[in-house]
Amino acid sequence: MKIYRQLFYILFCSFLGEGISVLLKLPIPGSVLGMLFLFSLLQSKLLKVSDVEEVGNFLLANMTILFLPAGVGIMAHFELLQKKWWQITLIILILLTVNIFFVGKITEWVKVKFEGDYKGEINE
Repeated sequence: MKIYRQLFYILFCSFLGEGISVLLKLPIPGSVLGMLFLFSLLQSKLLKVSDVEEVGNFLLANMTILFLPAGVGIMAHFELLQKKWWQITLIILILLTVNIFFVGKITEWVKVKFEGDYKGEINE
């Protein structure tokens, strides 16, 4: 019964997010809103981590199978991707570069703020 309750909490947040996204015609996917609802319930202590931990760990451990439908969808429309492969590759490379830059800057800021001076050197 415990697992059903945990699954209910997760699915309830997901359905709530999906319903609000559809009813209000928001540009944010319902799954994202559902995750935000679950996060806010956990942060506000209305829901404890132990209330969703077992099912959450199971879903995380089996996450790869959850990407299977998306992969099949991509292969079903491969002809669309094949025509624009160079644009997709360019976007990925640009965003990867921007991402690495920002993660580096944020890491540097955190090190300076919480660990003191950081000169970008490795102390041996």
